[in-house]
Amino acid sequence: MTGNPPAGRPLRRRVLVAIVGVAASAVVLFAIPLAVALQRLYRDEAIVSLERDATRISAVVPDDIARRPKPVPQVTRVARRLSVGVYTLDGRRVTGRGPTRSRVAGRAADGEVHESVEHGLLTVSAPVPSDESIVAVIRVATPYRQVTARAERAWLFMGALAVLVVGLAAVVARRQAGRLAAPLEGLTRDAQALGGGDFSIRARTVGVREADAASRALEATARRLGGVLQRERDFSAHVSHQLRTPLTGLLLGLEAGLAEDDPRAVIRTALERGEHLQEIIEDLVRLSRGSAADRGVLDVPALLDEVRSRADVTVHVPDGLPEVRASAAAVRQIVHVLLDNAATHGRPPVTVSATDLGNGIAIDVADTGPGIPEGADVFRAPADGHGIGLALARSLAEAEGGRLIIRRSAPPTFSLLLPVAGYGSRHQPTS
Repeated sequence: MTGNPPAGRPLRRRVLVAIVGVAASAVVLFAIPLAVALQRLYRDEAIVSLERDATRISAVVPDDIARRPKPVPQVTRVARRLSVGVYTLDGRRVTGRGPTRSRVAGRAADGEVHESVEHGLLTVSAPVPSDESIVAVIRVATPYRQVTARAERAWLFMGALAVLVVGLAAVVARRQAGRLAAPLEGLTRDAQALGGGDFSIRARTVGVREADAASRALEATARRLGGVLQRERDFSAHVSHQLRTPLTGLLLGLEAGLAEDDPRAVIRTALERGEHLQEIIEDLVRLSRGSAADRGVLDVPALLDEVRSRADVTVHVPDGLPEVRASAAAVRQIVHVLLDNAATHGRPPVTVSATDLGNGIAIDVADTGPGIPEGADVFRAPADGHGIGLALARSLAEAEGGRLIIRRSAPPTFSLLLPVAGYGSRHQPTS
């Protein structure tokens, strides 16, 4: 069954649209005012040029040109393409080129230079002064289309430049979107693999600090989950070994009771073994659910007295043992594993003793059996023929901050080392 597709747009598209949108907006915000400014600049340049030409022409025309019309004299540096005409003060043309009447020319009667767009021409009018008054007006014009064409060429260039800038922004945005999205896509794949039970994922270094930190955190989570799952699997496998021995003893005792005339003694023994089995199950359940916060001060004498009442062993507990913090259920199970191992592979008598190590205590379980073969790894799970449940015992000891070691191979002696309260697992007690 396939799930619903994720809502929202992909990060790649979001980053691409955001960067390109910002770049396009910036280009538009700068380009529009610049385009208007360029148009005004070109228009002002054309007007200044026309005013200069009109002033030059007004300086060389005769004062009586309005009464005695004659051709407009040619002036050096005045463009031939210009339309030049002489007008009266009321805006009527008397000579030269231009419309018969011109409003712009009539305005120059006030003695000032005027400009405007007239009949599609950019027009400038300048007065022709005499000694006492203004006698005529010079009108100079050029096609306004030439001015706008120049501005349009500039606009086209700016438009092409804007397209280039937005295109470059799109390229950069695409690469940046890939750099930002790729780590997240990798994290998504790793998270999916982790959800599928793959705990071998490793951190990816992509150069983005947040993505690298998230990848390292995911790797650490995968390692922790893998370790937790492996410990749970080992715990389940070891628990099966730990429960098999008392359950087998219970069943064998009941079978033997079938042949007895008076089964009451057998029933009492079966009840004792059943109670012991129930105790083991309860301890294992507490251990599977417990944590470091469940550790209290361990009452070693009471725990070993309980061992003395349950098994045919010799117990030695000196006075004044240092205080250790550990789970009583865990220590009880470790000692039971060691006693079962001694009963299965060793010979009586079995001795349980506690020793003050200064920085901790040692609980030793010894028997007089033939010993442990050289090179045998009795703590490997599952243990073949030697130490059923010893792997569980070692894992429980390490979970309590202690160690389970072989003190002597022959006669075999196992030692559970527990640090004193507050000493911590970094400073293991030394035997």
